Amino acid sequence: MPPVARPYPRFIADAAKEGAPYGRWAERLTEEFTRACGALSSEAGSPLDPETLRWFPERGYGGRVYVPASGRGGEVEYFGWISFSRPEEGEASDFMARADFTDVTADDNPDWKIDLNDDVIGSWRADGGRGGDVTLVWGLPLVGGAVAATAELDGEVLDQAAVQDGRFTLVAVDAVTGFGDDLFLEVRLWDRTLRRVVAAESLYDDAG
Repeated sequence: MPPVARPYPRFIADAAKEGAPYGRWAERLTEEFTRACGALSSEAGSPLDPETLRWFPERGYGGRVYVPASGRGGEVEYFGWISFSRPEEGEASDFMARADFTDVTADDNPDWKIDLNDDVIGSWRADGGRGGDVTLVWGLPLVGGAVAATAELDGEVLDQAAVQDGRFTLVAVDAVTGFGDDLFLEVRLWDRTLRRVVAAESLYDDAG
């Protein structure tokens, strides 16, 4: 086959090795995420309520595992991730956590079809000044019938994942430059036939 005109990296993330956190492992992740949210509690107006935490499927990238999370604190929603190194043998180590908050929530936006969050966790650079942001994307389908999610760039699938317990996590290159107009990811949700899109949302917000 000849070289491709747009050599975006595809399927760069490792699949999940563990299911939803529970027991002492969930307690450790909760501790890390609560600490990250604590630095924001004054600005947010109230601290994170650990009892409201929701965990999203883990994904691995660049030798680290990322577990996204979200939870409520009064009128705001905290969101972010916990990351760590997981050796083939032994315990996880080198924990990191990142958090932010918003007062724009799905509860106040009944027209939303996906409750979506994203964060840049790396970069991709190619020749000729081309490149983009390696982006962690996690979300909650707010419509029925979604069994799979894809991250697409100009109609090309860069990552895909099953919707597990009503949640999904993707890793793909976003905000790609050097191929004409800047390109931004679109997240699509698919029904059980994998032929019909039940919801779609772009990571690009042109409101400003």
